[in-house]
Amino acid sequence: MFEKLKSLFKSSDKPKKKPVQHTNKAKTSGNNAKPKVQPTRIGELGEHKINIQLDQLPKGCKYVSDLMVTNSKSRTGYSQIDHVVITPQGLFVIETKNYTGEIKGTRENKSWTVSNRFKMYNPFMQNYGHIQAIKSLLPDYQKSRFISLVSFTMRCRFSVDPELRKIQSDELIVYDVELSEYIQRKMNRIQAEKVDAVLTEADIQKIYQSLIEANITDPKIRAEHVEKAGSAGREKK
Repeated sequence: MFEKLKSLFKSSDKPKKKPVQHTNKAKTSGNNAKPKVQPTRIGELGEHKINIQLDQLPKGCKYVSDLMVTNSKSRTGYSQIDHVVITPQGLFVIETKNYTGEIKGTRENKSWTVSNRFKMYNPFMQNYGHIQAIKSLLPDYQKSRFISLVSFTMRCRFSVDPELRKIQSDELIVYDVELSEYIQRKMNRIQAEKVDAVLTEADIQKIYQSLIEANITDPKIRAEHVEKAGSAGREKK
């Protein structure tokens, strides 16, 4: 009997294991550091937000995302275009940017600045090259209206030429959350002007098909383009 009691006391003296706590760092607040999001993930989230915006466009519009086409005037031999929206009123060529801070620049500046910390190539000059590459693929639609749109996230604030925010311009800088609104407003504006020929449903389908067929999907070529483009950017600094 004594031995049994002794064994019971021994077992109760053993330190108890603490339960494992599972915490969701993404939901913590206060002084706890937020988990870092990888740049590739940020890009994916940004593109997802843009696609949601483009899905809200009127019926009859079509769009192509992540389009890569040949461009003899580019350093890499290619142009990679984030989005092309084909509407009855014209083509919207969209360049998306994932920066944080104050964006400063004008149409004429070759370089723009981000919070006066670093420079980036004027996105409208970049997008001009994209538009020329697209035009070279569409010989039957050279006179169609091409609108250059540059989209930034809400983590930015604009200190740019005010004309770039006015709907009458064919070069527009917008926040990603207002992209579909600006496209719709621009479509209405062009329609009211009645100066450009409207693209028919057949035209839109033909342009869409031409872009799909021209799109380079080979992962090796795409990777080489990204590498060369990155090297060119580093050389400019």
